[in-house]
Amino acid sequence: MMLPSEIPPGVQLVTLPGGTRTLAYAPVPVPPAPPVPTAKPIPAWAKTTALLVPTVGIGIAAAGIGLSYAAPGLIAMSHALWAAVALIAAGIVAAPLLLGGVRRAKTSQTQITQTITATGMFGRANGTINHH
Repeated sequence: MMLPSEIPPGVQLVTLPGGTRTLAYAPVPVPPAPPVPTAKPIPAWAKTTALLVPTVGIGIAAAGIGLSYAAPGLIAMSHALWAAVALIAAGIVAAPLLLGGVRRAKTSQTQITQTITATGMFGRANGTINHH
């Protein structure tokens, strides 16, 4: 027979139903099972984003295909717009030159002098126009 101090850990002295005493391993306490994770619902914003992503991607792809088909026409339109800008710029430059020549021809014959006088801040103004 062993002394209680000599019994190794995890072993204990038990009495069987027939009255015999013997050593037996102590039952190891079973740790409680970890809680089963529950499925969390998917937020509404995530569902919306998941539905919009393919739609936006398809839209961008369609726009790219459309631009590739439209590229020749867009290039032609840009050339036409630059031609229109050049025409407008030429008109802006040519107009003063043409009008200046016409004005010089008319003003070389007549000179107009205007003299205006007034008394006080809000006085009546008098003027004379002289043709030379």
